[in-house]
Amino acid sequence: MGTEGARVLLERAGRLTLQTGNLLNWGCLRKKCPATPSEEVRDCIQKTLTEWSSKIGQDQNQETPEVLECTVAQALEKINPEERDELKVSAKLFIVGSNSSSIRDAVDLACSALGVAQLDSVIIAPPPVEDGTNLSLEYLQPYWKELENLVQNKKIVAIGTSDLDKTLLEQLYLWAQVKPSSNQVNLASCCVMPPDLTAFAKECDIQLLTHNDPKELLCEASFQEALQESIQNVKANEWIPLWLLRYSVIVKSRGIIKSKGYIIQAQRNAS
Repeated sequence: MGTEGARVLLERAGRLTLQTGNLLNWGCLRKKCPATPSEEVRDCIQKTLTEWSSKIGQDQNQETPEVLECTVAQALEKINPEERDELKVSAKLFIVGSNSSSIRDAVDLACSALGVAQLDSVIIAPPPVEDGTNLSLEYLQPYWKELENLVQNKKIVAIGTSDLDKTLLEQLYLWAQVKPSSNQVNLASCCVMPPDLTAFAKECDIQLLTHNDPKELLCEASFQEALQESIQNVKANEWIPLWLLRYSVIVKSRGIIKSKGYIIQAQRNAS
């Protein structure tokens, strides 16, 4: 087992990029149906780390890259360029412990992992705000500007939001240069779409979608626990997740999922 080698690498590296590859290629995950999106993410992190660490050599003197690439080779699956027009590549980005500048990194990594030049749509989940602070347009603006730059640079076709009420969605729509094409609504918090939100979305041609993601899909503690359980004796508390991107590749004509996966980046904050 290469757990010891993996632990040494993690204690030297500054960042970790974890890619699950196509989850549909993971036999063990296909058989198991996680109860929640958070459980699925944690399962994926743990299984990817375990598989990756088992293939690390024991050479203590091996060179450590600044960014460790943690992937499962057999699960990686690039899109065939000849099929690209028949597929829709969508992503949802969750900012955990970083700022708006991470958005470009996340989109670049997703494009590279899938072998595509651009993503068809990216939805951003509102980054966590401090306790007692309400989500505001001012808080969202730097994140949205970063997404707009990626649209202008043809890295993304359409951009959307998640969990914005009618007031905040309207403020964003009026301010933004690139208008939101969609807004996800969590049906756990409202069984019926709010009428004012529905009316505004229809008027401005914004697609309302539903989702069941928790407010915090991946918390710091959950990531550290998955790391600790996968690689024994690692200093898991030094690692902070920065962002998480979930992608899906859908066959347009049939509406079936061809590929789904996660890309996560974390940073080591050694004291």
